Amino acid sequence: MSKKKKHEDHEEHIDETWLIPYADLLTLLLALFIILFASSQLDSKKYDSIMRSLNNAFTGGEAPFAMSNLIPIDDAANSTKNNFKNQNPPSKEENKIESQLATKLQKEEKDLEELKKSMDAFIKENSMSEQLTTKLDNEKLTITISDRALFDSGSATIKQESQKLATSMSNLLGQYPGYEVEVAGHTDNIPIHRADFETNWDLSAKRAVNFMKLLLVNTKIQPASYSSVGYGEYRPIAENATTEGRAKNRRVEVSILRNIKATDEIAK
Repeated sequence: MSKKKKHEDHEEHIDETWLIPYADLLTLLLALFIILFASSQLDSKKYDSIMRSLNNAFTGGEAPFAMSNLIPIDDAANSTKNNFKNQNPPSKEENKIESQLATKLQKEEKDLEELKKSMDAFIKENSMSEQLTTKLDNEKLTITISDRALFDSGSATIKQESQKLATSMSNLLGQYPGYEVEVAGHTDNIPIHRADFETNWDLSAKRAVNFMKLLLVNTKIQPASYSSVGYGEYRPIAENATTEGRAKNRRVEVSILRNIKATDEIAK
């Protein structure tokens, strides 16, 4: 009887040895997902930290995941990029073009900075800071002239006393040939009531043309590089709801356009 009972107890015992490889498998999967997650973050410091933690957790040291054998993600990408460049070095012709582009860009930047300084000096000497402003950006040098510095209200005829301004600006522009120049007229949004101008577009366009004609008096200026446009009320720089805002919007802008954008990247 005792043998039979002992045999039955043995048959009822459940074999749990499968739990060990199952637990190992889950642990390895967890480690894999942690590594994948860390890699996707492109953060080499976080990646190194996680790898060290895994090493300590699984091995108590540096053996299987030894950090000295790992290449940080950013370094690997840079290494691949550099290898690609080394395999495809620029030709002599490409180097020549890049050098020429860099020289032109440097000269253009110098020209526009000098022109801006000269214009700023003229503004200061003639106490016209409230009527004229200059701005140099990645696309152009813009000289903004208030309408009251050039015209009477509702008129496209340039004031006699404004001839000095036009002549001085023309002389300055003549020193820097080779640039496209756009003269643009702008108005506020108050409808015009004159027989000679049906809309603000007509007024702004005529003002731009008349001022451009004065600039072209300088024989050093190439007319083919100049153009005029009237934007009317549709490109305001201030709110038309106030008197001050409308005064800012009534303006003529002379824009010296860059041939090479300052944001253009020179291939290396």
